[in-house]
Amino acid sequence: MLITSRFLPVLAALLMTAGPAWAQRLTPDLVHERLAPRERIELASGWRFQLGDPPGAAPLMYDVRPEVRQSADGKVADARPEAAEQVQARGEAVLKPWVLPSANAFIGDASRRHQRPAGHPGGDLGIVQAGFDDSGWQAVTLPHDWAIAGPFLADGPHGGMGRLKSWGAAWYRRKLDIPATDVGRAIFLDVDGAMSYATVWLNGKLVGGWPYGYSSFRLDLTPYVKPGSENQLAIRLDNPPESARWYPGAGLYRKVWLVKTDPVHVGQWGTLVRTPDVSAASATVALDVTVDNQGQRAVRIDVATEVFALDEQGRAQGPAVARIVRAGVAVAAGGHGLASGTARIAKPRLWGPRPQQQPNRYVAVTQLSRDGHVVDRVETRFGIRSLRFDADAGLLVNGQPVRLNGVNNHHDLGSLGAAFNLRAAERQLEILQAMGANAIRMSHNPPDPALLELTDRMGLLVIDEIFDSWERKKTPLDFHLIFPDWHEPDLRAMLRRDRNHPSIMMWSIGNEVGEQYTGAEGAAIAHELHRIAHEEDPTRPTTTAMNYAKSDMPLPAEVDVIGLNYQGEGIRQDAEFEGTDRIRTPPQYPLFHAKFPSKPIFSSETASAFSSRGVYLFPVAPANSSITRDGRGGDSTTRQVSGYELYAVDFGSSADKVFASLDRHPFVAGEFVWTGFDYLGEPTPYYASRSSYSGIVDLAGFPKDRYWLYQSRWRPDLPMAHLLPHWTWPERVGQVTPVHAFTSGDEAELFLNGRSLGRRKKGAFEYRLRWDDVVYEPGELKLVTYRDGKPWATTSVVTAGTAAGLALEADRTDIAADGRDLSFVMLRVVDAQGRTVPRADTRIRFSLDGPGDIVATDNGDATSFEPFPSTTRKAFSGQALAIVRGRPGAGGTLTLRAEADGFAPTRLTLQTRSPR
Repeated sequence: MLITSRFLPVLAALLMTAGPAWAQRLTPDLVHERLAPRERIELASGWRFQLGDPPGAAPLMYDVRPEVRQSADGKVADARPEAAEQVQARGEAVLKPWVLPSANAFIGDASRRHQRPAGHPGGDLGIVQAGFDDSGWQAVTLPHDWAIAGPFLADGPHGGMGRLKSWGAAWYRRKLDIPATDVGRAIFLDVDGAMSYATVWLNGKLVGGWPYGYSSFRLDLTPYVKPGSENQLAIRLDNPPESARWYPGAGLYRKVWLVKTDPVHVGQWGTLVRTPDVSAASATVALDVTVDNQGQRAVRIDVATEVFALDEQGRAQGPAVARIVRAGVAVAAGGHGLASGTARIAKPRLWGPRPQQQPNRYVAVTQLSRDGHVVDRVETRFGIRSLRFDADAGLLVNGQPVRLNGVNNHHDLGSLGAAFNLRAAERQLEILQAMGANAIRMSHNPPDPALLELTDRMGLLVIDEIFDSWERKKTPLDFHLIFPDWHEPDLRAMLRRDRNHPSIMMWSIGNEVGEQYTGAEGAAIAHELHRIAHEEDPTRPTTTAMNYAKSDMPLPAEVDVIGLNYQGEGIRQDAEFEGTDRIRTPPQYPLFHAKFPSKPIFSSETASAFSSRGVYLFPVAPANSSITRDGRGGDSTTRQVSGYELYAVDFGSSADKVFASLDRHPFVAGEFVWTGFDYLGEPTPYYASRSSYSGIVDLAGFPKDRYWLYQSRWRPDLPMAHLLPHWTWPERVGQVTPVHAFTSGDEAELFLNGRSLGRRKKGAFEYRLRWDDVVYEPGELKLVTYRDGKPWATTSVVTAGTAAGLALEADRTDIAADGRDLSFVMLRVVDAQGRTVPRADTRIRFSLDGPGDIVATDNGDATSFEPFPSTTRKAFSGQALAIVRGRPGAGGTLTLRAEADGFAPTRLTLQTRSPR
């Protein structure tokens, strides 16, 4: 018997009078195809937010935590992780038994799944009830990072986590609109990421939760929903202090969704696409579809799929290029079914990394039908490509060798914090691709899922990484506390969520884990994680990033690809480290290659070089790589590091030294530099600062000089030349001021005020040209470069005059009026000829007229403690940044104004347009 849609509201009202529990027993025979088969509703607005638990409320702890007696802030980055502290239960009531069952779908062994206790802890608190008055709470829009606004913590041991207080309990509340017509549907809450220890109540009932702040997760709201009534959602987060080695962010910092389906539907992340046979002539597409039945009766479902090509904007184009034959699958009540099928695509448009190949994509549109009526429809985007690692040739994509020119990136977006923003992430990737990067390592956690949509579309290869720690700890309250219970669910969740992305080439199961030190015991954990990865995705290899494990130790044997952090170049090989207890390692590439002749090797972290954009300190190291100390590239008083790009952390190296090591070992598949962008927290070597010094690009998105050194190597066919330092040094007249040049050419001649200072050619394993004996005089430095004896590229730097004005330049002057799209506006302090004044630190005042807002400002200075929302910002090395967005639905003209004492104000006009 079927009931048409015009009778559903009446039926729903009658059922609700009988009580929601009775309504939940409505069988899928009564209501299915007359409703939309699947709704996915973003819950962006309508949230209320409050820091802290209500006064007098009993603690709502996930579990008992160790007492933190001494801070680890400023600990050496490669310090040996420690054994977990044994915590004695003290009788506190904890939420763990009610939260653990949320992981059951991701635990392979059914006997190890968790039974939920009776009751609803916290349900008696007013804060989870619909009648609670939250009108005094802050209204927020998701994604939301409550900690990024600051203020910065100037004192105390907080540098490791970015000097922003991101720890403590926080609550989010929102009403859910569940109409009466949703009776009989399955209703889920999907969270892309919540930092951290999330616990969710609906209508006063504890639904479940998820501790790991980087995991995406789903909770089934169906048993607790009251269709046709007011539904109150309450989410509590409890980010611990000293739980990370970098800024983790805080809050519901990724998107949250309400998903409504028929009781019979494609399961969460329930499609798996593989392309086992790929050639220019044809490709096989294999698709597995998992069907869940939350109804009370067994059903038979037909599964049919069509495949369409996508254009560069991700829109389906043209007719279907393939169809997977309709398959029938029987699904028991409360059970799962699997439908598998294949199709062939003639002359496929292959996915491959730029610039060598094109990132072409397809979409598989899958429909579930019962008795001829569609009950679910899902789209799965994918790419057709072959991917193979070779121990000698490195990575081959679609049969072509691809050298990995990669970077590591943390998840924060600088002054925007951890709250994910698509345009901000896209800007980062655009800047990195312009440098020549073709790969990203997600360090050290699963990214926002939308970031992987960007890497797919833009053609960047990805290492998707799950953990920074296993059972041994790096900080007192990090993931080691929950690893025993949650490593399998978290790993399987990442793999299922991400395995259809063509950009992902490898799974990393850990980063510099303490189990490198524990022999067979640590290798056993690696073996288990490797096994899980291959169960979920047998098509990609596993790796783990090793900064200590050697080729004769058991852990490296457990992964498919050898990933080395800094060991390829050697760690602390300078004589001054002899006799110390720090890691000291001779170059390891040949030893690993000899021990594992059939295993590919790549460098998962290289360099960890330091610099402050536009800051140059003297004297300049004569060697091509140096550790950072006062008088050796560093200044602990100003907390800045010289931009000559020769200085690194004690265990790291300059880019020059890394390039030479890679060129001497051509079997190494490539590198991932630490890091692409500066990031909040871990400000080695100066933990009194707010952000790192290791980025090729600073926190504001302004390239450091090192950017052009990498570009000269990674884009060898691009005619380019770059000179450093700037040439405005009134106090250095008559003093030796070394000049260095980066170029994709092989030879160059340097001129100072028209006089040649010599023509020089790169030697073997040399990557920069140096004129270390230049005596400073104001004027013009000019570089003329050559390649194979022919003119290649020319550049110059000129002494700047006195600061005379301000200049504004936007990356985009036309943005969507959707409250999310952004324009990044660079300010320069300029002289009368429009040249940047390289050491200007002028205080700038920004303001905006029109239907928009200044979201944040920055200048890239790791020592700056001005809060990011401030519209006042000092320039750093002559530059500053303002980030502007339009208000939702309010298209129009925005005028950004920049002012400073002693200068005429300057303006820049932007346009915002309502989305179509």
